[in-house]
Amino acid sequence: MESYILISAFFVIALIYSSVGFGGGSSYLALLAQPFFLLLPETIKPVGLLCNIVVVTGGVIIFYRQGLLKWKEIWPFLVLSVPAAFVGGYWQLKESTFFILLGFTLLLAAVFLWLKPKSSGSKELSQTAQSALGGGIGLLSGLVSIGGGIFLSPVLHLLNWSTPKRISALASAFILVNSISGLIGFFSAGGRAIDWRFTLPLLVAVFAGGQIGSRLGSQVFNALYIRRITALVIAVAAVNILKDHL
Repeated sequence: MESYILISAFFVIALIYSSVGFGGGSSYLALLAQPFFLLLPETIKPVGLLCNIVVVTGGVIIFYRQGLLKWKEIWPFLVLSVPAAFVGGYWQLKESTFFILLGFTLLLAAVFLWLKPKSSGSKELSQTAQSALGGGIGLLSGLVSIGGGIFLSPVLHLLNWSTPKRISALASAFILVNSISGLIGFFSAGGRAIDWRFTLPLLVAVFAGGQIGSRLGSQVFNALYIRRITALVIAVAAVNILKDHL
C-alpha cells in the first residue's frame, strides 16, 4: 500500500512542479524523509536526484528548442555550482545531521516558494555574483540532494534578473546539471547501490508526470497558487521531520 501511495504522490509532484519549471526534489525528499517510512539518507538521496534528472530533462529540451537557453547566460551560475554540488554529494553527513539540515532547508524552500515573483524585466547581475549565488546553492543542493532551482528561481525573480520564461529555463538547466553532479559525488564517496525495485516505479511515475506537466505549463495551473500550496505542504513536512530529529 505504501508503495502505491508513493508512486501516486511522485506522479502528482512531478506533474505540478514541471508545470512551473522545477524538478520536485524538495517534495520528493520531504515525502521520503517522513519518519513513518523509516528510510535512510543513503536510500533517499539518490532517489531524489534521479527523479529530478528524469523530470527536468524534458523541460530543458523544450526550453532549448524554444531558444530560451543561452550558454552565455547559464555558465556563470554553473561554474561554481557544479563542483560545489559534487562536494555536497560527496560529503556524507551523519543521519541526524542530514535530516535536521533537510528539515531547515525545506522550511527555507517553503519561504522562497511563498514569495510572489516580481513582474518581468531585466536587471544586470555581475558574473561574480552569479557564480557566488550558484556555488552557494550548489553546495546546499548537494548536501541535501535537491537540484537547487527552488532557491535560484525565486532569488532571480526578486532581483528581476530576466523574464519568467528565461528564469524557468535557467532553473531547469541548473537543476539538471547540479543533480547529475551531486549524484556523481554521492557515488564517488561510496554511496550504497540503488535499490531499483524501489526506485524504478518512482522514476516511471515522475517521467509520466513530468511529461504531462511540462506540456500543460501555466495554461492549466495558476503558478502562484501552485507555489503557495506547495509551500504549505513542504513546511508541514519539514516541521514533521524536525520534530522527529531535534
